[in-house]
Amino acid sequence: MIDKNISIEDLVDTVPGSVRYMMDQGIKCIACGEPIWGTLEEAAKEKGFDDAAIGKFLEDLNNLQQNPPEDPAKGKRIDTKNMND
Repeated sequence: MIDKNISIEDLVDTVPGSVRYMMDQGIKCIACGEPIWGTLEEAAKEKGFDDAAIGKFLEDLNNLQQNPPEDPAKGKRIDTKNMND
C-alpha cells in the first residue's frame, strides 16, 4: 500500500503509471528530464497541495497500483543500450 511517505523513486518503481498520473496533477517526476527526490507528501506540498489533495492522490495511486492500465508493449521493450552494436 502506498502512503504519503513513499519516496518518489519507490513510487515510480512500484507504480510505473504514477509518472503520468503525477504529471497530470502538476507534479513532474521524471518525464520532464529532471527527476525530483523526497517523498510524495513533500513533492505535493512543494506544489501547494493540501492534506485532502494528498489523500486523493493516495487513493488514486493505490487504485492505479491495484488496477494498472494495459501495457500496449506487453512487457516488451526495445533494448536501446545495444542499438549501435
